[in-house]
Amino acid sequence: MHRFENKTVVITGASRGIGAAIARRFAREGANLLLSANEESVHAVAEDITSSGGRATAFVGDVTDKASVVALFNAAESTFGSVDVSIQNAGIITISRIEDLAEADWDRVMAVNTKGVFLCAQEAISRMRKHRRGGRIINTASGQARDGFIYTPHYAASKMGVVGITQSLAKEVATESITVNAFCPGIIETDMWAYNDQAWGKLLGNYGPGELMKEWVQGIPMKRPGSGEDVAGLVAFLASDDAAYITGQTINVDGGLIMS
Repeated sequence: MHRFENKTVVITGASRGIGAAIARRFAREGANLLLSANEESVHAVAEDITSSGGRATAFVGDVTDKASVVALFNAAESTFGSVDVSIQNAGIITISRIEDLAEADWDRVMAVNTKGVFLCAQEAISRMRKHRRGGRIINTASGQARDGFIYTPHYAASKMGVVGITQSLAKEVATESITVNAFCPGIIETDMWAYNDQAWGKLLGNYGPGELMKEWVQGIPMKRPGSGEDVAGLVAFLASDDAAYITGQTINVDGGLIMS
């Protein structure tokens, strides 16, 4: 299946985890990929895709910096000619008791997770309007956009903000064949969740490595953590023509952990 042949897809946070899995899914479906992250390892993801016959270019940048975001989308246009899908996936988390939560951590999490979504979506919509061929904006939220959790008020706030941005932009561009949607990953086997397991585990009872995540997975109706591929399947659907009449939605991908 090559639903994205001749389509250009920009993905932030594409150096590992969910972002890298999304990139590989779109590569298999024929997309031109502009992969961005704030670390050099994004080049390895792009090289892996090109070595397998895909089309991918890497860009090291900062989603919290307007000039860097403009340069990212300039690179997409100069390399592939347009921007058809923009996936705002860059995100970070820190976990600590409220009295230990540094103002700098609050600011950084809000900047990456919420401001970064705004800046990238703003730039993507500008390019889509210019080319007048519609497009797809897809934002990474979190289960904490539904239900804030202990020791992460800044992360919960940042991801609830993503849902608000998604709904507002969806209404603004609804008549321009541009859809704006978000997704809420649950417990996914990624580097971030390895950190979550360690940090929450320490604060919630001195769990050993993997013990807290194993316990939480038992609360998932499907009794397993998700994979990057589980998330990528949803994102590819939202980017496809099959989702042309879906906008302003935030969809859980969590094995039934949160049902709505």
